[in-house]
Amino acid sequence: MTISQDKVVAMHYTVTDPEGNKLDSSVDGEPLVFLFGHGALIPGLEQALAGKAAGDTFTATIAPADAYGERHDQLVQSVPKNMFEGMDVAPGMRFRAAGPDGREQSVIILDVSDEEVVVDGNHPLSGIELSFDVEVLKVRDATEEELAHGHVHGIDGDESH
Repeated sequence: MTISQDKVVAMHYTVTDPEGNKLDSSVDGEPLVFLFGHGALIPGLEQALAGKAAGDTFTATIAPADAYGERHDQLVQSVPKNMFEGMDVAPGMRFRAAGPDGREQSVIILDVSDEEVVVDGNHPLSGIELSFDVEVLKVRDATEEELAHGHVHGIDGDESH
């Protein structure tokens, strides 16, 4: 069985940046199990998985546009520190904030001064080409319940796994 729309996929992966730094991996833990074609993965990785089968291993290099997007300098802004009144803010902290279009987005604090806080609304992996080493472990049909819920119920189709 090959990976296509509405299939349940179990896979191990390791993702690295262009310098070869490991950013994340499932290899020493539980495999990633997801419902294919429902937006669970970045688009480039989903495209690379299409048509693969259990037992396949491959490496996929994903451009920023097909991963977490390009970086946008306008998403780095200085805001008055009093917007965080009563909070002890520090670089590296993450918050949910209303973006320029009113939608909620995640921001990370880059710098804090007496008067201002510099926040970045870009995804931390935006603008980075990512390489995925993938091993497809299992491909199966989704159950009717999984399709109705829009997510998998474990590697074998039950919540206990």
